[in-house]
Amino acid sequence: MSDKHKGMPMKTIKIPSGKVRTGPGAAGRVVGIVGLVVLIGLLLGFFWIIRYSQNFLAPETTSREVVVEIPQGYSIAQTGDLLAKAGVIRSSEAFLWAARIRSKLRKPVNIKAGEQVVDPSLSVWEVISSLERGNFKFYPFTIPEGWTMRDIAGSVERAGLGQAREFLALCRDKNFIGQLGFRSDSLEGYLFPETYSFPKGTPLRSIVKAMTDHFWRVWEKYDSQASTRGMSMGDVVTLASIVEKETGAAGERPLIASVFFNRLQKKMRLQTDPTVIYGIPDFNGNLTRADLETRHPYNTYVIDGLPPGPIANPGEEAIKSVLNPAPGRYLYFVSKNDGTHHFSETLAEHNRMVNRYQRGG
Repeated sequence: MSDKHKGMPMKTIKIPSGKVRTGPGAAGRVVGIVGLVVLIGLLLGFFWIIRYSQNFLAPETTSREVVVEIPQGYSIAQTGDLLAKAGVIRSSEAFLWAARIRSKLRKPVNIKAGEQVVDPSLSVWEVISSLERGNFKFYPFTIPEGWTMRDIAGSVERAGLGQAREFLALCRDKNFIGQLGFRSDSLEGYLFPETYSFPKGTPLRSIVKAMTDHFWRVWEKYDSQASTRGMSMGDVVTLASIVEKETGAAGERPLIASVFFNRLQKKMRLQTDPTVIYGIPDFNGNLTRADLETRHPYNTYVIDGLPPGPIANPGEEAIKSVLNPAPGRYLYFVSKNDGTHHFSETLAEHNRMVNRYQRGG
């Protein structure tokens, strides 16, 4: 201290309480703490995203089919719950979010109701696409040649596609029959034999229409030929149905058709058992002499010409055989009990063959 300031009083500087000046080191520590908090938050968010995003992935690695029935009117959320319970998605919430995102990016998600097949090896996005397309479970059933409407109705019911009585009622509905292009009392003869496959919930009208549409496609090939022979579609199908019911060996169809044409030409009654059986309600399998003598529209032992309509649903080969019968003068045939028949030109020969094959004589 210089001599100049000696003896002079010292000046005290007061710093207000609570206000501390911080230097560069303190500021750095605060920034570091904030950065650490942010980093922890980002890491937690990152791990949460990774963990949650797994809910959008497939729950299984192996492809398989799981059938899930989605009721009509179910919301996206309800559908998600249903799928999650079935184990085909990981999370109903992820399904809902995926549907919302998809709706924003493209168009509203429209999931088809019904019994759908879902693969749990698909991601939630792929599951939504599959449900929108409608990957329905189909139930096949086969109509063999010569089956009646009643037979077919039973097959439809066994496939779980509708009640037999409703199917039969539809096949006798005059208005519906007319809409399909037929002028007949029923669709007997026009439900074309084939293997069909439909998902549950398919209207019976659509099932019947598929069968008759198939008939029309086949008939187009023979319509002009029938006109040339002077036969109506109904006559062709009726005679073809009788040929179908009488045929055991496929190669005999043209011969059996020839027998019936020859009898009709000679004004002889057809005298064929299947027509009689068709006209007996709840036939018990035992055809009696009394049955053959009972008058009804389908008893060709007592009526002349063709019955009023088909007695079964013939296939294409039977239709073809009626329009292209085998040449010959046969008037009779009898079963040889091996799926084939013996054909005869005279009653005397026929009676001998009946005695041989039917009576063991």
